[in-house]
Amino acid sequence: MNKHDPGGPEAKVHYGDNEITILRQGNFVLCAVSGERIPLDQLRYWNVDLQEAYRGPQEATARWKQVNAEKQK
Repeated sequence: MNKHDPGGPEAKVHYGDNEITILRQGNFVLCAVSGERIPLDQLRYWNVDLQEAYRGPQEATARWKQVNAEKQK
């Protein structure tokens, strides 16, 4: 298996303040912004309120801007 392309099933995860809880075993989650697979061992960015995972800081920031722009309308 290629480290950058985790095969196997998608995990179901609950995102907490400082930790994640794996509800269903799997090898990856999907980025809510890009749709890319994120191997669980590389998951560093998520939103507790939206229960979403992000590939990196750029995706997390983009989603934050989107959510806050909608709030200001």
